[in-house]
Amino acid sequence: MLKGFSKVIAASLLGLAALSAQAQSYLMYVGTYTDHTASKGIYAFSYDANAGRFDPLGLAAETKDPSFLAASSDGRFLYAVNELSDFEGKKSGGVSAFRVDPGTGKLAFLNQVASRGADPCYIAFDKSGRYLLVANYSGGNVAALPVDPDGRLREAAGFVQHSGSGANKERQEGPHAHWIETSPDNRFALAADLGLDELIVYHFEPNSGELAANGYGKVNAGSGPRHAAFSRNGKFIYLLNEMKGTVTVFRFDKGKLNEVQSIESLPRDFSGSNDAAELVMHPSGRFLYASNRGEDAIVVFRVDQKKGTLQVVERSSTQGKTPRSFAIDPDGKLLLAANQNSNNIVVFRIDASTGRLTPTGQKLDAPAPVCVVFVKRKTN
Repeated sequence: MLKGFSKVIAASLLGLAALSAQAQSYLMYVGTYTDHTASKGIYAFSYDANAGRFDPLGLAAETKDPSFLAASSDGRFLYAVNELSDFEGKKSGGVSAFRVDPGTGKLAFLNQVASRGADPCYIAFDKSGRYLLVANYSGGNVAALPVDPDGRLREAAGFVQHSGSGANKERQEGPHAHWIETSPDNRFALAADLGLDELIVYHFEPNSGELAANGYGKVNAGSGPRHAAFSRNGKFIYLLNEMKGTVTVFRFDKGKLNEVQSIESLPRDFSGSNDAAELVMHPSGRFLYASNRGEDAIVVFRVDQKKGTLQVVERSSTQGKTPRSFAIDPDGKLLLAANQNSNNIVVFRIDASTGRLTPTGQKLDAPAPVCVVFVKRKTN
């Protein structure tokens, strides 16, 4: 009887181990630029979080300039902007929908719709998962695309055209929407516009996808807002300014923005040209990371979670050129820097107590990588 009981326990432990291993398995997708590069589209890697190992799976889908990606919360579908200025004869880019094969990592094309503006550069789901929000850089506008249960996209349900210009006549001659996401409660959508020096707030209607103006936060002239990230408690939002290399901290309360702090991301003695690029909040909410192209570094900030303010912890070389984007793995243990102009993704270990970065020695080859997204691997 004891022998039988031991077998049951052993089987249970093996089952738990298998479930644990399954729970720690991910697919990692890399968005790229295909124009004048060796890339053909979206590339895939398998990621074993238990072993900390990445294995290349090759080209997942051939598609033009998939420069930014977003995955559905259930991991069944992946979406990519097609950062183009012409879509079926119109001044627009596209957004493509794919079904994820959890076994091979391959992506099956579902459909493609117009982004409603030229050069879409950012997409994100609203919190319900029923709408995909898109920022169109050259179009200077934002849109909300309905997502059907089968993963297919429909034409835009919500749309807003920005207007105006900024202080820098070369780069801010008109609006340039660069980022859009909804607030944690899904009541508002916020859009960073590089051309207007504004973080624009919209009322978001989750039943229809409609967007309605609700004010904005202004940053210093010529700052060029690019990307933003919410604090874990949703009370603060951090705005990375591409042209000035600063991070502006706003308190966010019921759709209203009030500036709390502006902090430099570059060292004082840096004199070269630089464009700030990506901003990511650590899952713990204790650290904020920003990348600088030019300095080719990741800046680590410590977050005061009560006041919302930032303090620089360190700057770490990305060991490559032009870190246009980076991602933190779902467990918050690794940071992966996508170095666009050196065709690699460099893996760093994150210190859980300080947020500091240490290279693991892993460098993943990828042509013109500009976006990294993790997808929980499902088994049928």
